[in-house]
Amino acid sequence: MRRFFYAINNDNIDAMPLPKLGDLPLGSHVELPDSIVHHWCRVLRANIGDQGILFDGFGGEYKVELKAISKKNATATLLTHLKDDRTAPIISKIGLVMSRGERMDYAVQKATELGVTAIQLLSSHHGEVNLKPAQIEKKLAHWQQVAIAACEQCGLNRPPLILAPLSINEWLNQPASDALNTATLVSPIVSILSQDTYYQVLRSAANLRMQMSVPAAGQPAKPEKLASVLKQESPYIELLIGPEGGLSDDECQKAESVGFMPWQIGSRVLRTETAPVVALTTLLALYG
Repeated sequence: MRRFFYAINNDNIDAMPLPKLGDLPLGSHVELPDSIVHHWCRVLRANIGDQGILFDGFGGEYKVELKAISKKNATATLLTHLKDDRTAPIISKIGLVMSRGERMDYAVQKATELGVTAIQLLSSHHGEVNLKPAQIEKKLAHWQQVAIAACEQCGLNRPPLILAPLSINEWLNQPASDALNTATLVSPIVSILSQDTYYQVLRSAANLRMQMSVPAAGQPAKPEKLASVLKQESPYIELLIGPEGGLSDDECQKAESVGFMPWQIGSRVLRTETAPVVALTTLLALYG
């Protein structure tokens, strides 16, 4: 059954927000956002009576049935509510230095499939991408849509937040309580959603911070604290992943000074788009 993200902020940031699905009784008719009308009704050529799944990020998903279709609009009837969010048992935030093109899309997509809670976009000394102010809104919207599309595919009902770019030094100097102070840090499509209680853990200090490290002689493979943290219920872990050229010595030292302990997985150097996949997969496997 097809799944679609029902964006509260809709596709037009100047439009009034749509109602949360949870605020509507079953049997209600809901106006579908333009993106769903286009994809479901035009591209997939759905017909009245066809059923699908809607989720708005506030918890669970709804089975719906198309009630009416016109040239520009469509409505659906809420049939049932399913509570399963399919979230990962580990709360995770990745500080990810931006890379170019499909490599960045891949990293966002696969991290989403593995249940990441948020991705903080970063620039660094050796990074390939430094967005100009005029580029930020467009790129932020693009990567948030990549994450949403991955949710539609994999069944995750709470999309990760893609946070507006910071320099790595700005991020490392930022108190945890400032992480989500305003909705301007995310794309408008998730600005209301970002204030939901589910994401408020991102304001708190992580139980463990680790930087993905290039293998180094004499360096412990992983922090001693990792095993005990993974015994907690819903541990919150932050990961720092550098660019293809790696973090500079100053950036590594700064990260370590604010609690990011080196973590090397194996004896090989991973590509920047591979590192989030390997790190999240390893954490989930160790969590058991």
